[in-house]
Amino acid sequence: MAESKKYITSDELKTHNKTGDLWICIQGKVYDVSEWMKTHPGGDLPLLNLAGQDVTDAYIALHPPTAWQYLDKFCNGYYLKDYTVSNVSKDYRKLYSEFNKMGLFEKKGHGVLISLLFIAMLFAVCVYGVLCSESCLIHLICGGLMGFLWIQSGWLGHDSGHYQIMSDRKFNRIAQILTGNCLAGISIGWWKRNHTAHHIAVNSLEYDPDLQHMPVFVVSSKFFDSITSKYYERKLKFDSLTRFLVSYQHFTYYPVMCIARLNLFAQSFVLLLSNKPVANRGQELLGLLVFWIWYPLLVSCLPNWSERVMFVLASFSVTGIQHVQFTLNHFSSSVYVGEPRGNDWFEKQTNGTLNITCSEFMDWFHGGLQFQIEHHLFPRLPRCHLRKISPFVKDLCKKHGLPYDSASFYEANEMTVATLRTAALQARDLTKPVPKNLVWEALNHPG
Repeated sequence: MAESKKYITSDELKTHNKTGDLWICIQGKVYDVSEWMKTHPGGDLPLLNLAGQDVTDAYIALHPPTAWQYLDKFCNGYYLKDYTVSNVSKDYRKLYSEFNKMGLFEKKGHGVLISLLFIAMLFAVCVYGVLCSESCLIHLICGGLMGFLWIQSGWLGHDSGHYQIMSDRKFNRIAQILTGNCLAGISIGWWKRNHTAHHIAVNSLEYDPDLQHMPVFVVSSKFFDSITSKYYERKLKFDSLTRFLVSYQHFTYYPVMCIARLNLFAQSFVLLLSNKPVANRGQELLGLLVFWIWYPLLVSCLPNWSERVMFVLASFSVTGIQHVQFTLNHFSSSVYVGEPRGNDWFEKQTNGTLNITCSEFMDWFHGGLQFQIEHHLFPRLPRCHLRKISPFVKDLCKKHGLPYDSASFYEANEMTVATLRTAALQARDLTKPVPKNLVWEALNHPG
């Protein structure tokens, strides 16, 4: 006689939402991933942030079909009694299935080899210009080219973190360490942890690290309440220094972007030297060591300190363009306070994201970020297909009354600066005390 199914409700599922007791639901079936969290390739944060919920859409978006075969060993025998699927999710899963049948997730035709050869050529030109030329102008140009190299390696590192860009996982790992750690000085392990948290909780002020830039920037007055970052596990204090810096953030935005890479350097070491779990920590540290040997050594070969400073500033300033691009897609979009939910994946991704309109010729410049909505909905999709699927995503948004926001590169810059200016003027109003909590702010907000 077949054993009858055991059921739990969504409220009961929510009680299993912490380290050591972590359950999730996928397509109505409940899984105990308490132990799996320790070795989960995507890290512990995605599981913790969506613990005790139905995570079907997030699972579909972030995992290859081969991952499904490993789920059964985590099944605890329960099913979700009140499991439902919204019409938006039904259409999203149908669209994903169609793209999968077309083989789009496996067709990585954006020329990885060509990109790697181009990066190698840029590196050789920079080294040759520094070592074999005495011209200050040539050294300045080489500094700019180094920044451009970092941008291009950043796109490849981003791609390799989302899907396999090489023939197998071993070579993909080599590409990650090479493009991230060795060439750019940024830990791919840190990037994956940070970026996955961003994708799971896009534009959540408490959970999305890509919006947590205090004391330098805030995108919403809700930060004035000194909210607690679930990513950094500390309170983001809105003190007098933060208020002063934020008051001028619309003026300091571009200058800060020119040196924003320093933050990525620091965050890489903070994670790798912490007690948080990091896969292949030794490889990560060795890759960073390679960068911190060759880059200072190359700079030291310049004839004097003024040219060395010029070279570093040029490389940082040019790669600052990429840091601006990172912010354009989300700073001016809608934000929310609270934890991410697994049952409104499509809605959250579209509400918190802005596309950049550009011609096909400029796709190389944006590295796939111009189709940020498509990328957030289908993060494993190679960027060469994002333009192709854009009309389907746009139609689905229209069908369900969801935003599909886009702006030109110039307009997106204007929108981002306007968002920063609005928050800056609110912070500058010294006659208005920092609110004690969000409830206080809601009760005392005009209208």
